[in-house]
Amino acid sequence: MLRLTERVTAWLLLLPALALLAAFTHWPALATLWHSVMSTPKKARPSRFVGLDNYRGMVEDEVFWQALWNNVIFAAGTIPLSIALAISMALWVNSRISGRGFLRLAYFTPTVLPMIAVANIWLFFYTPQYGLLEQITQALGLPSHNWLGDKHTVLGAMIVVAVWKEAGFFMIFYLAALQGISPSLAEAAALEGASRGQYFRRVLFPLLMPTTLFVLINALINSVRMVDHIFVMTRGGPDNASTLLLYYIYQVGFSFWDSGYAAALTVVVLIGLGLVAVFQFGFLERRTHYR
Repeated sequence: MLRLTERVTAWLLLLPALALLAAFTHWPALATLWHSVMSTPKKARPSRFVGLDNYRGMVEDEVFWQALWNNVIFAAGTIPLSIALAISMALWVNSRISGRGFLRLAYFTPTVLPMIAVANIWLFFYTPQYGLLEQITQALGLPSHNWLGDKHTVLGAMIVVAVWKEAGFFMIFYLAALQGISPSLAEAAALEGASRGQYFRRVLFPLLMPTTLFVLINALINSVRMVDHIFVMTRGGPDNASTLLLYYIYQVGFSFWDSGYAAALTVVVLIGLGLVAVFQFGFLERRTHYR
């Protein structure tokens, strides 16, 4: 009887969280899956079942493949740079230096800024002729360049903005992990004659791997859900060179009013993220701890 009471109490305590999870995660996911096999309702034509037509149209959609490729490049640029910069900043502000409290605040400040504010700040940096970056290049005698108007540089410019915004956030997790590592390990490595680089490579970085896995998953999600900066800075241009998947879904759903195709795009993105998450947790997690 006591065991049954404990189980009932546990489920009652979990019920509010389960209800929120079902209402705002599971139900929307199932609804999106259903809408992906339905046509978009029009004023004089109700929605009807179309099967896999929306998915077949995706195969022939050049803009979708362009957005997918852009997202791959964007993720490949932002994820390793953000992680490397976060580790470097965490190592620096974790050391015994003067003013480290100010440094921690300075590194974390971009994280708390609203995304729209960040986009407008960097829009001023990249503005041709009178932007801050243009002022620097002109002072160095370099020619003017429209960083956001050139399809060869716009994605790189957006990667810089994302890294600047996210690295400070990831630094907090690495800083917490570093403060949980015993200083005796560094002392033992020093007694064994290990250099600082060897200590980081052989001892410190392996101990940070659980944190790196967590940061890696968050960085991947952030690279896919980027939409605010694109909306303010480029609107996906020029020639779809900065269109990412979530922004394209936004365009299809709210600019073109094609809810069925937008739902199909969403399902594909969710499946892709799910497969990557399964790989990360099923394959990488086994290699992130000392055995």
